[in-house]
Amino acid sequence: MAANIPSFTLNNGHKMHSVGIGCWMGTPGGGQRAYDMCIASFERGYRHIDTAAGYANEEYVGKAIRDSGIPRSEFFVTTKLRGDHNVQESFESSLKALGLDYIDLYLVHWPQVSKGGRVYSPDEEPTILQTWAEMEKLVETGRVRSIGVSNFSIKTLDILLPHCKVAPATNQVELHPCYPQNDLKAYCDAKGILLTAYSPLGRSTIFFEDPTIQKLAEKNNCTTAQIVLSWGVQRGTSVVPKSENPERLLANITLVKLSDEDFATVDNLHKTPSMHKSLLVFDDKKDGTVFGWTYNQLGWNLKVGGHVVE
Repeated sequence: MAANIPSFTLNNGHKMHSVGIGCWMGTPGGGQRAYDMCIASFERGYRHIDTAAGYANEEYVGKAIRDSGIPRSEFFVTTKLRGDHNVQESFESSLKALGLDYIDLYLVHWPQVSKGGRVYSPDEEPTILQTWAEMEKLVETGRVRSIGVSNFSIKTLDILLPHCKVAPATNQVELHPCYPQNDLKAYCDAKGILLTAYSPLGRSTIFFEDPTIQKLAEKNNCTTAQIVLSWGVQRGTSVVPKSENPERLLANITLVKLSDEDFATVDNLHKTPSMHKSLLVFDDKKDGTVFGWTYNQLGWNLKVGGHVVE
């Protein structure tokens, strides 16, 4: 039975469960682990699955869906366009790997366009506008129900949206109490774009160890993760946490209702000194670039080390 959690209605009328299972396994691949995790998550009520061509496990995710015995119509499956932005070829590859007749949500994984190993700057062709035009064609085929973006900022959305025939249904970005991206949320809310939080618990133990979150968990008789995920859904964003632990899988999809006071406490956590920051590391070179673009080109208000530029 599907979990009793809220759903969000996208700007095209389709519904998406507020909590999904994220299938990034830490490194590309992890196929059997991804399969086992998906099966365990389905048993605990998950029906929203988030994967990507770049995760290199679509085949195992799709097999888990088919092996579950649950009707395809109950699932909401998200996958993402690979980095070279060859839309038609990449889509067909993902659909074949998943072994499905259609994809519920297909995302442009990153705004950077690359061809033949070269990453193009924002003012070079091919651009994201050409990529999006090809994404829109997929909707016309009926094999993609919704299209959206990932890792887009206000800056990159401002480039894209004036040229859209089909507006993005969602924008999947890093969101959590340390990095709530309130400006981006207000922007997307105004444009009818649902924000989805990837790594909603960060990739560290910061929320599990934070005394403020711990006290709220004790008060609400739940886990620290439940506090953070419930805050995310309660503020109007969907969340796609990842866990291979059966107990945590169940806890993560069991939301609690935060009081106005408790919600405000989590909402203000990023105002604590040194807490307003990204918890992810994309710029392995520590030079302020991510997959060939600078933070400025991406429209990220970050400086090297992940701290927010105030």
